[in-house]
Amino acid sequence: MRFERIRLRNFKPYADADLDLRDGVTVIHGLNGSGKSSLLEACFFALYGARALDETLDDVVTTGEDEAEVSLQFVHAGETYHIRRELRRSGDRMSTTTCTLEGPDVAVDGATDVREFVTDLLRMDAEAFVNCAYVRQGEVNKLINATPAQRQDTIDDLLQLGKLEEYRERASQARLGVEDVRSEKRGALSKLESQIEAKEDANLHARLNDLETELSEVDSEIERFEENEARAEETLADAEEVIATYEETKAKLDGLDDDVEELRETIRADESKRDDLRDEVVDLRDRVDALESDLAAAVAETDLGDVAGDASESGATIDTDAVDADAIENRRESLDEEEDAVREELQEARQRETMLSNQAEKLAERAEEFEERAAETRERADEAESTAADAETRVEERTEELETLDDEIESLRERFDDAPVDVGEAAGHRESRQESLRETRERVATTQAELESVRDRLEEAKSLREEGKCPECGQPVEGSPHVDAIGEHEAELETLEADLDDLREAANELEADLETAESLAEAETRLGNLRERRSLIESSIEDARETAGERRGEAESLREQANELDEQAAEKRGAAEAQSEAAADAAEQIASLEADLDAIDSVRERLDRVDRLRSEIDETESEIDRLRERRRSIAERNEERREFLQEKRERREELAEAVDEERIETAKENKTKAEEYLENVAAKLAELRERRDALQNDIGGVRGELSELESLRADRAQLAERVDALDSLHEEISTLESTYSSLRAELRRRNVETLERMLNETFDLVYGNDAYSRIRLDDEYELTVFQKDGTALDPEQLSGGERALFNLSLRCAIYRLLAEGIEGSAPMPPLILDEPTVFLDSGHVSRLVDLVEEMRRLGVAQILIVSHDDDLVAAADDLVTVEKDPTSNRSSVDRVADASLSAIESSADD
Repeated sequence: MRFERIRLRNFKPYADADLDLRDGVTVIHGLNGSGKSSLLEACFFALYGARALDETLDDVVTTGEDEAEVSLQFVHAGETYHIRRELRRSGDRMSTTTCTLEGPDVAVDGATDVREFVTDLLRMDAEAFVNCAYVRQGEVNKLINATPAQRQDTIDDLLQLGKLEEYRERASQARLGVEDVRSEKRGALSKLESQIEAKEDANLHARLNDLETELSEVDSEIERFEENEARAEETLADAEEVIATYEETKAKLDGLDDDVEELRETIRADESKRDDLRDEVVDLRDRVDALESDLAAAVAETDLGDVAGDASESGATIDTDAVDADAIENRRESLDEEEDAVREELQEARQRETMLSNQAEKLAERAEEFEERAAETRERADEAESTAADAETRVEERTEELETLDDEIESLRERFDDAPVDVGEAAGHRESRQESLRETRERVATTQAELESVRDRLEEAKSLREEGKCPECGQPVEGSPHVDAIGEHEAELETLEADLDDLREAANELEADLETAESLAEAETRLGNLRERRSLIESSIEDARETAGERRGEAESLREQANELDEQAAEKRGAAEAQSEAAADAAEQIASLEADLDAIDSVRERLDRVDRLRSEIDETESEIDRLRERRRSIAERNEERREFLQEKRERREELAEAVDEERIETAKENKTKAEEYLENVAAKLAELRERRDALQNDIGGVRGELSELESLRADRAQLAERVDALDSLHEEISTLESTYSSLRAELRRRNVETLERMLNETFDLVYGNDAYSRIRLDDEYELTVFQKDGTALDPEQLSGGERALFNLSLRCAIYRLLAEGIEGSAPMPPLILDEPTVFLDSGHVSRLVDLVEEMRRLGVAQILIVSHDDDLVAAADDLVTVEKDPTSNRSSVDRVADASLSAIESSADD
């Protein structure tokens, strides 16, 4: 997948921009803050919307504008796709009005649908895509500076393994939830089993048959007794009718007797009541006199006496009738005004006391806060001094290590004092000796071959001379060239043997020289490694000294801050005490004002007593009038009762003549017999009916238990099925949980192996000729760098530039792993480096260029580098410059026609 074209309108600092992005390395160059990173963010925003950014829609629109547009054309798997997003402000909110994607045989509309389509197409959501392709500005040292746990979480998140742990935790929570439900359901099932067993043991059907038989028998008995009861009730009714008539007449007679006696008693009682009322009137008159005396005394206790008194020099008398309601009300109003004034002053005093108390409390709290901050600052100072001491200890240790290295370096350098070459020439000298030895050995071999050839020719000539004639043609050999050359061959043979001895002696000398040269070359290599290591140690010593100085200074500054905080705490303490004293003064004023209020309440209570006494006198006078009226009313009623008493006596004599005593006696005998029978039958019927009700209740209960039994059996079957389902679900969730856990462990193991291999491949490119040999990455993502002499280093021991380049190598290796895992054999997504040279010096920038070239060789079709560094321009296939107009604060982009020419010109300018 690679980007082809990005067009912007009112996106962040861009009013209008249109940029083609090509294959190869594109460097987006410009000053810091010019808007370089915003071009990349626009690409991410086009693909995934605001989810790919740490911002809202309002943040991506150019300040002061109400609409924006982003258009992206990209290629994936050989097919071209085009996305367009339009934003428009509605009220105070910015929203997406248009979001479309067009591609081969596909058209998608809507922000959500487009995002889902891109996620399915690239097999990466917004987070995965950005983490895979984008090495953010300022994050190159993030993985090295992180703790092991932070590094593990970060790389797991980059490799998408964190989701597996999230899924495992969800499965664990689901498993616990199922366990709770399953335990609950098992308990309910066990309870149902016990209930069903108890009901089955009760033999409910047999009980129901016995109860229904007994109920039928009881119903027959009740019917017979109810018929007898009806006949007895008829007899009783007849007798009661006769007796009722007699009783009615007798009652009238008795009533008349009672009425006569009652009237007599009422008349006597009312006359006695009239006497009592007369005595009560006398008592009330005495009470009025006493109340008026009390009222005069109460008025004298108030300042109302000035209103009602008729004073003279010899004494004063008070006219209590002059103390009316208006005078009391006027005095009350005066008291209310006085009370309002006091309460207003009291409220102000209370508010002042509260304010001062709060201020004192807050000042005390601030003092405590300053004291706590002073203590914390001193603790930080102690920590800084401890860190400085540790750094000084490291300086001493590193210095001792440096002295040891210096001794070894001096020992190796002394080996060159008597050597034929100086330091730096040993490798060339070794190659020269090797070449000389090779040439000498070739000459030895050539001379040896010539020597053997001459010996063969000499032996042949001597053999011909001894034979005397040629063995092939039979001619005499005397005087032939072969026989005549024997002397020459012998002389040549002697010369070659001498030369061969000289060459062999020279080869032996060259072998000895080569052994010495190889020893010097090894010493030279070792000397270079030791010098590099010495440089690293010196850098480490300098860093430790700088740390010690900074931390000592920081400790001194912190202690000064602590002293200042103590002074501020003391100042706040003094202010708090002053406010507390002022609050105490306000509290005394409050007490005085509250005493004034109590005095006002006392006066008001005395006024209330005067008012109550006046009311009580008025009520007593009214009671006297009411009692006198009652005495007159009683006298009138008694006259009426005496007339009614005479009428009652005459009616009683008329009724006494109408009573038949014999018929009454017969009716009473019949009534007694009927009542006795009804009483007995009622008890029997009540007993039978009670028994019938009990049987009906028992039958209903048994039938209910039978229905409940069937319901329990149905519930048991349903609950058992539910428990079985929960058992199966629990097993499946447990399996899923363990699967997520084992899958994460296995994927991490595989990723660690692959990531370590890829990291070492990249590392060999960057540091292959340096002092480092390899990197080890364990299962916890713990990183160890090994020097060529086998020394293990923590990445933090590297220099700043080396750490940054190391981290870039790690991120590139993670990128390769993610790309291979996500894309398979398909082309990798773009690799985007945002300001990667922040922590790099010029020497390490060249290695970054090598790293970029290596990623291209590995198949990364498109690499985008955002940087303000001119040194990276040389690595660009395409150079894009970004500038911001300081007047309009708007950015613009421009493609440089010849990136290599621009790099040359830049270098020339430097």
